[in-house]
Amino acid sequence: MKFIDEAKIQVIAGKGGDGVASFRRERFIPKGGPDGGDGGHGGSILAIADRNINTLIDYRFARIHRAKKGENGRGSDCYGKGSQDIVLRMPVGTVIANVATGEIIADLKHHQQQALLAKGGTGGLGNLHFKSGTNRTPRQFTCGEPGQEFDLKLELKILADVGLLGMPNAGKSTLIRAISAARPKVADYPFTTLYPNLGMVRVDQDRSFVMADIPGLIEGAAEGAGLGHQFLKHLARTRLLLHIVDMAPLDENIDPLYEAKAIVKELKKYDESLYLKQRWLVLNKTDMLPENEYVEICKKFIRSLGWKGKSFIISALIGKGCKELTYAIMEHLEQNLEQKHES
Repeated sequence: MKFIDEAKIQVIAGKGGDGVASFRRERFIPKGGPDGGDGGHGGSILAIADRNINTLIDYRFARIHRAKKGENGRGSDCYGKGSQDIVLRMPVGTVIANVATGEIIADLKHHQQQALLAKGGTGGLGNLHFKSGTNRTPRQFTCGEPGQEFDLKLELKILADVGLLGMPNAGKSTLIRAISAARPKVADYPFTTLYPNLGMVRVDQDRSFVMADIPGLIEGAAEGAGLGHQFLKHLARTRLLLHIVDMAPLDENIDPLYEAKAIVKELKKYDESLYLKQRWLVLNKTDMLPENEYVEICKKFIRSLGWKGKSFIISALIGKGCKELTYAIMEHLEQNLEQKHES
């Protein structure tokens, strides 16, 4: 199924039913009073987060969502029936904004979280509400209020603990296949990953984290080049970034050091806060380097890059170093969670 992470919809809540002016007319009761009932409320439109949905594709095709109006009031003190609400199920991580004002209406971060998108109109009052000592035969009634109507923008931001970034063919998809149950497409040509993949990485029985693999970046991504720029926003919610570097590119003209610096440059250009996020360096495909020299080659690379943070030497294809990486990630996430609770 194609990954769709943005959509625009129109929501139109139902109008409230009108009240009615009616009088009691029964045999043997010649002076029956007002008995006009109120109108029913119009249907509202709600959004609810559903972890079983992972795309907004349905809202690309069903753009207008209209709730029914409430029933009008009737005589004999009969109130109009209220209309049912419409519930729109959306993926966890969906941000809903008003197109006209840019205001964020809802940020669905948790399963079953609900948000009111458009409130249905209140029903009008029947004439029984206007009876008084001086007005025994009121003919007044009120009409139902219109429901709210909005144009909304839906944007899905994936919720993951760890995000992978790097150039195309850096081995991100291979890594997520190696350490999780996710099965993204893997090939030896650029842009194998066309949309984000999520994988659950289980370290122990009760310890796990979610990893997101996004399409590879290229130089100029911050200005819209390539595919990765469309999905950089998904990295904003991750707690840790892994910068994957291909240490043995098939093309001899590709310089891993230059590409690593280009990624950092694009990250900073796109979003300063994303650039400042906790980031680890992961040197991949080291099984393609000379067995007796790969450690020294990687150390030299780290020095040349001027990298001061954590770094790991792995081969996702054969699993070398992957276990150590996953345990380090799990410990980092747990420590950050403990510090957050303490503060």
